[in-house]
Amino acid sequence: MLPIIDIGSPEAPNEIDRACRQFGFFAIRGHGVSDDLRESLIRSAKDFFARSSDEKEKVALARGGSAWRGWFPLGGELTSGVPDLKEGYYFGRELPVDTRAMHGPNIWPDEPASLRPLVSEWMATMEPLAQHVLGLMAEGLGVGRTFFRDDLTADPTALYRIFRYPPHPDNAPDRWGVAEHSDYGLLTLLAHDGTAGLQVKVGDDWVDAPHDPDLIICNLGDMLDRATEGRYRSTPHRARNSSTADRYSLPFFLDPGWNAVIEPSQSAFSGSSRISIGDRQGRSSAAAPAIAGPCGTSGRGRSGAIVFWTARARSDFNLSSRSVRSSSYCSRAAITTWAVFSCLNAVNSPPANGFPTTRGRSIGDDSADA
Repeated sequence: MLPIIDIGSPEAPNEIDRACRQFGFFAIRGHGVSDDLRESLIRSAKDFFARSSDEKEKVALARGGSAWRGWFPLGGELTSGVPDLKEGYYFGRELPVDTRAMHGPNIWPDEPASLRPLVSEWMATMEPLAQHVLGLMAEGLGVGRTFFRDDLTADPTALYRIFRYPPHPDNAPDRWGVAEHSDYGLLTLLAHDGTAGLQVKVGDDWVDAPHDPDLIICNLGDMLDRATEGRYRSTPHRARNSSTADRYSLPFFLDPGWNAVIEPSQSAFSGSSRISIGDRQGRSSAAAPAIAGPCGTSGRGRSGAIVFWTARARSDFNLSSRSVRSSSYCSRAAITTWAVFSCLNAVNSPPANGFPTTRGRSIGDDSADA
């Protein structure tokens, strides 16, 4: 059973610290997010996804360009090279047109007209909640509650997705709504419609996550795992909808600012116990080939969003001290995320079909959330 934590409790920082060390997942109550807002958003999402493919194609990811916003169809996203049994819609902060990947305006459907204001309200609600949870983590780590907000998340990259998982087909026992993977970033907050389906790997076992819709599931990404030198866990998870109705999942991602600077200094988490990447959860500790550019070529550089979040080091990758050694390598997750390609100037446009390709932890790579 994953921990359920009341974030209004004075014990919340210590309880979150224990949960992050042991599971990398926990559920929160006392978050103050309106049930009415969540239910209204899900109703509006159902309205959108029920529309024809031709209508949804008007807001496809390919039309969002490098801003990485828009709709993708069922099977349009991959994990470990296999199409996921889900469709989804990507959103981000509402920004002006920008040459940087993952920056720019959202694209909105004409109908339902309610989707835009509801998504905007949801993101405006979740961002301060995610900052608050990070603050409790920082307090549990003993570095002061404003540690992340003062630096890495002072101007964060905030991403949001709505996923629809249809009932799982009887003839596909080897398929998943989203297969085993871990998240590449910092912190994920997952709301949902109350339909079971999310599973978390704890040791050698798969544990069902709580599916009370009034709870919000929190999980840690690879960047935070490596930032804390393994003290906090980025845990593999997967999802399959075994019910007879659609499952709706609402993951919100709070990640470092695009221009977060990383430079060598002493570790802020000097009291943490070191756990090597290759020793936990069957992970591969092998580094991907070096890539020319800001990742792995110097001891100082800008995060470029996912580039440094997914860096894998031969020696130390310690974002708690804003440091990355010059022997660092980019993980394969970085080179399978087209936004990172754009950041590295390896390519200047999204894939031809406009849909991102992600890879699962089962082959040693990182992925987006369930």
